[in-house]
Amino acid sequence: MSLEERFNEIVREYSERVYWHVRRFVNCHEDADDLVQEVFLKIWRALPSFREESGLYTWVYRIATNEALNYLRREKLRSALHFGSVDEEMLRRIDNDPYFNGDAAERALSKAVVRLPEKQRQVFILRYYDEMPYEEMAKVLDTSVGALKASYHIAQEKVRAFLSKVD
Repeated sequence: MSLEERFNEIVREYSERVYWHVRRFVNCHEDADDLVQEVFLKIWRALPSFREESGLYTWVYRIATNEALNYLRREKLRSALHFGSVDEEMLRRIDNDPYFNGDAAERALSKAVVRLPEKQRQVFILRYYDEMPYEEMAKVLDTSVGALKASYHIAQEKVRAFLSKVD
């Protein structure tokens, strides 16, 4: 199989999952679309040196997660320069997103997730939305299973607490 055929197969297999994974971090269709393009550009560039030591799924999700987090860090810096808050901007996007097709409960959950600290947000998105096993998450986030379980538990409690205030 040629490199181009392999890349096209990866795009077919992962593009929708990568889109939704990234979208849950950035809460904006246009930004998610741009980031997905960046993710696949990075995959294309790195594909010749990919050794399959970590598995394709893990590798793709690590790239997607890193791109989303780098985007959020840039947004946080941009917001700080304009004396704003990236979290407030993310909350505004949830309310104003014309592509959001969920109900009020899903909107409230999205807002609760935005309020989580970065590490807990990562773990919550990977576990709750992507249903990623802790062992895979450990590879993607380069941390221990025990730390992930603890982070997810704390994140769940914070989300529950937020949602109980919304009701």
